[in-house]
Amino acid sequence: MSVRAEHRLLGWRMRSGRAVVIRHLDLLAVAVAAKGYRHIKLYQAAEFPTRPLVLWIFALGPNGHVRVAVTVRAMPRRGWAYYEAGRGRCGYLSRCGDPECAAGQVDAMLKHRMFSATW
Repeated sequence: MSVRAEHRLLGWRMRSGRAVVIRHLDLLAVAVAAKGYRHIKLYQAAEFPTRPLVLWIFALGPNGHVRVAVTVRAMPRRGWAYYEAGRGRCGYLSRCGDPECAAGQVDAMLKHRMFSATW
């Protein structure tokens, strides 16, 4: 399969797989809540039916709050993965089969943003 054809197929899966993306984001929401983080499910807002599906995860740090936006993207060979929203394919966190791993990645990112001087 050519690269262009694969990109078209991934785009089609993203548009038609809204329920799958929501299920994966819900699993990640449970995993980050278990780590003590708060989240906002922007993908459940009925007033934004065509907006990208994003889970905002945030924490209060010593100098204010820090946050990370996570989305789910289709991967080749029928896979799905968590990504930091806005960074595209460069923001890869983990495969969707392991929300605890993605929660660990988010935890590390938030801690780094809260205490950047200690890294």
